[in-house]
Amino acid sequence: MKNYYSILGVSPDSTKAEIKAAYRKLARKYHPDVNPDGAKTFKEISEAYETLSDEKKKLQYDTINGFFSTKTETKTSSKKADEEYKKSSPQSEPIKKHDFSKKINEIFEEFGKKNKPKPLRGEDIFEEISISMQEAANGTTRIINVLHSTECTHCKGRKFINGAICPKCNGTGEKSEHRKISVKIPKNIKNGAKLRLHSEGQCGKNGGKNGDLYIKIKIQPNSNMKFDGNNIIYNVPITPFEAVLGANISIPSFNGNINLKIPAKTKSGQKFRLTGQGIQKFSDLIVIVHIEIPSSLSDDEIKLYEKLRKLSSQNIRENLLNEQS
Repeated sequence: MKNYYSILGVSPDSTKAEIKAAYRKLARKYHPDVNPDGAKTFKEISEAYETLSDEKKKLQYDTINGFFSTKTETKTSSKKADEEYKKSSPQSEPIKKHDFSKKINEIFEEFGKKNKPKPLRGEDIFEEISISMQEAANGTTRIINVLHSTECTHCKGRKFINGAICPKCNGTGEKSEHRKISVKIPKNIKNGAKLRLHSEGQCGKNGGKNGDLYIKIKIQPNSNMKFDGNNIIYNVPITPFEAVLGANISIPSFNGNINLKIPAKTKSGQKFRLTGQGIQKFSDLIVIVHIEIPSSLSDDEIKLYEKLRKLSSQNIRENLLNEQS
């Protein structure tokens, strides 16, 4: 317990003016601007003056620490004290013993409230989930395993029990455990989007709220699809006869099959934009066709290709060096 009267060099009988004068004298001596080594002392005298110069704080301090004035009051000062008491107290009769005890309890309760730890919000948790493009389009549900910290049920977060470190949490006040959480991923979600699960983060302290769980969505492209901003590039194979003769082909997409008209004499690498057919309504599906030979051909197909070779008279490579880029 710090003796504020001793720090300022005054007594419990000192007047407010005397306390102020003592503080100013010491402040001029120990102010850090004047005395670089006096910072600690200046802090103590400032703390003492802040308490003793405030009547309410001084009363609390004197009552708790047993400081009582021994100065004989004059008639005038007694009258003034009575008037101040009447203003501060709703009762006109002298303080009774049980009223004094009640006042002491109120003072301790007020100090307890001031010293009570402030509620602290729990920290947020950040996780990442990888999903396929099909799952992104149609939506899905994933179960994730999250490491959570919760308040120790043995010590209720106090870290100590009967003066000893809590044996359950080793004095941390928390218990770490893995929890399985079901995450519903909505359809047509965007790559890099974040989902927020309220109060699924770390637990709060001193009665504070829990943090949140943030899930970042990462959509994995496959060998035939990739992202181009919000749009999707879709590589689709076509056969040589479809490229030459043209065709109506059906290609699988996120919302079922899509019909695409391939015009005659389509070249490999030609692009077709399907508006609004991406993962989201405002995104497009850009189809790039590639002419591919089937991996297995029948004898009749091979004979037709041989016939086509005999019929073909054009050398498609003769102008390679003359073509401008």
